[in-house]
Amino acid sequence: MDEYGVIDKLWGFCRILRDDGIGYGDYIEQLTYLLFLKLADERGLEIPKGFDWTSLKKLSGTDLTNHYINILTKLAGEEGLLRKIFAGSLSRFRQPVNLKKLMTMIDEIQWSDVDVDIKGSAYEGLLQKYAEEQKGAGQYFTPREVIRSIIRCMKPDIRQSSSYSIHDPACGTGGFLIGAYEWMLKATNMGADLKREEIKRLQNSTFSGQEIVPDTRRLAFMNLYLHEIEAEIEYGDSLAEGPHTGKRYDCILTNPPFGRAGGGRVERADFAIQTSNKQLNFVQHAMTILKPGGRAAMVVPDNVLFESGAGQEIRKILLEDCSLHTILKLPVGTFTPYSTGVKANVIFFTKGSSTKEVWIYDLRTNTKRITKSNPIISDIFEEFEKCYGSSPVGDGKRSEIERFKKFTRNQIEELEFNLDITWLRDESLEDSEDLPEPEELLVEIETSLQTAMDTVGELQGLLNNSVKKEDD
Repeated sequence: MDEYGVIDKLWGFCRILRDDGIGYGDYIEQLTYLLFLKLADERGLEIPKGFDWTSLKKLSGTDLTNHYINILTKLAGEEGLLRKIFAGSLSRFRQPVNLKKLMTMIDEIQWSDVDVDIKGSAYEGLLQKYAEEQKGAGQYFTPREVIRSIIRCMKPDIRQSSSYSIHDPACGTGGFLIGAYEWMLKATNMGADLKREEIKRLQNSTFSGQEIVPDTRRLAFMNLYLHEIEAEIEYGDSLAEGPHTGKRYDCILTNPPFGRAGGGRVERADFAIQTSNKQLNFVQHAMTILKPGGRAAMVVPDNVLFESGAGQEIRKILLEDCSLHTILKLPVGTFTPYSTGVKANVIFFTKGSSTKEVWIYDLRTNTKRITKSNPIISDIFEEFEKCYGSSPVGDGKRSEIERFKKFTRNQIEELEFNLDITWLRDESLEDSEDLPEPEELLVEIETSLQTAMDTVGELQGLLNNSVKKEDD
């Protein structure tokens, strides 16, 4: 059975379970628990006796659902990977027959015999379907073609040093980490060109991340486990103070969540600028946790490139402390159907040397919007990757073309550090049949409001500090 057959089979049953009150997210969660138990049974992973797949499989009726609850409770109290997968787990099954049927479906497949790519891709396929179906779930899922293109440019090669590390401070379900792992295998003849210790290091000690949502962190662990990757995914807010802020990495690949959820000014001693803008704070966080010479690729919304006040100051610091060598303006709708209308970019930078010039590739202007009927595919990034060049730090020989332009540091300073630069004439503005979609206009309005609110918040902070000083 190929990955699509596995996806269709498991997702088809999900629709049936909705009648039992089990939503998409709950289904993926319950599937994760059961699939892990089945794989642990096949691989001989140590599970407390009497709380394994075999003990569950022989039961039915209320005995089955009761023992399932006992297993979840027991494994949540264990150490290591078991706790990471089962912490806070609860059964969502009301009808024993539905639990039994799902177990039967899982048991029909000898998962250990299924190719790693197939079972890993099948699970990612379920996560993608969940992101498409469940409003709001898309913030944890970056389109895989976007990830693969970014990584083909970044070339995160563990052979650069014996302690090479790859980190995602907003890892979601682990897409960037898995993408980097798959690229490394492909670049080394599926690992055949790596030494034994390099393979062990790649699988066991290269990758790490942080995730603020416990259930999403659980899905990341399972996703990585199915790809045979061990990674430390910390639970918590990457922007908060904590031990994680003292760690340093060679490569950062990330798509921080957009929006102002959980807003408020971030108080970090290692942040030069205080702001409530989460995306600007993630830029500061990435600059902080990179090693000297370390490289980052981040997905950011448009306002990070043009916002005044704190945004302008952070961009000044970014250009001074790092080489921001490349910006890719993504097509409108890149995150469809997860977040329609969002305008986003990828910024590529290297820590330790100041920016001399910024190359911008405009893949947005006069590019057909990404929709369900016009999905994003790898071919759309082909020209950009060719322009980016073979050097992962963007210092190779580059040539300007219509969509790819160079802007010197002096030019950027003349623009008051506004990096939202356009030079192509937008043909859609002249075509009444190709006007922006309502969702796109709403996103632009929301972005403008957020920018205004950030400015008001910064002014309020300055006023509060001024009043406090006078009182002192």
